[in-house]
Amino acid sequence: MKTCRIIYNPMSGKKLFEKALPIVTKRLEALGFTCNIDKTAYAKHAIELVKNAAYDRVNLVVVSGGDGTMNEIINGIADIDNPPVIGYIPSGTSCDLAKSLGIPKNIEKALNIIEQNYHVKMDVLKSSHGYFNYVSAIGNYVDISYITESALKRRIGYLAYIITGVKEFFTIPMIKTKIETPTRSFEGYYSLIMAVNSKRVASFNMVRKPILDDGKLDIILYPYIPLLNNILYLLTFVLNLPVPLIKKFKTNKIKILTDHPKRWNVDGEAANAGNQFIEVVPKKLPIIINPKKAKYFKHQSE
Repeated sequence: MKTCRIIYNPMSGKKLFEKALPIVTKRLEALGFTCNIDKTAYAKHAIELVKNAAYDRVNLVVVSGGDGTMNEIINGIADIDNPPVIGYIPSGTSCDLAKSLGIPKNIEKALNIIEQNYHVKMDVLKSSHGYFNYVSAIGNYVDISYITESALKRRIGYLAYIITGVKEFFTIPMIKTKIETPTRSFEGYYSLIMAVNSKRVASFNMVRKPILDDGKLDIILYPYIPLLNNILYLLTFVLNLPVPLIKKFKTNKIKILTDHPKRWNVDGEAANAGNQFIEVVPKKLPIIINPKKAKYFKHQSE
């Protein structure tokens, strides 16, 4: 008998997943799974729950929540050999990881993806702040995901982020930074720094053709240029145009050294300010994706 653990965040998004649990369990049982259900009750609870599921050797963990919940999931399984396959039913406001992997918020459609069982092994990132799935960033607008009121997000969705972003339009940080990788070292002043293993960040397409299991992460550096910073954001975030002033490169390891007080955003959640050391952990996250996004992975479904 195949076993499945359902882990969900009851506070995520518009709180719709709990009402759909009978549908979810029925669909999974039709696939031959015996299901047990856990809901998170406090911050980082999903870390404990997914560890327990891994120790119980379940075949499948179905997770419902936002990017923060998925961050807890990877922090729960990153140090475990042969972790269970993850099926994802996104229920947060932005859900950038799900969008990159082609997984819709609609519960029935997300279950259709799980039924197809096209799973890959995605790289994850190990940093000074723990493990993360898709982005660690510092600079302008990166705090929007965690300073925007949860009640407002539930009421008006992604528009809540836009409203908060307008408030930051006139407060561009100047971040003095030293960058060190195995092949280069340089210094500069930046308004935004991103370490990315994803196509989408903050619902914008940030990497045109990502490869999410190549042992590399994408580094994107926005220079601090007075009066031009928001123009650079407009050209890249909204219009998706290439801009030579923005430095982009791939690496498997990076040190980002700064004493700026701005806090880091890690998978949409606030982390401490200061230096950040990041390295790729190859093919660590076994996750079911939309087969249409197989182009973002080098290896085949297993």
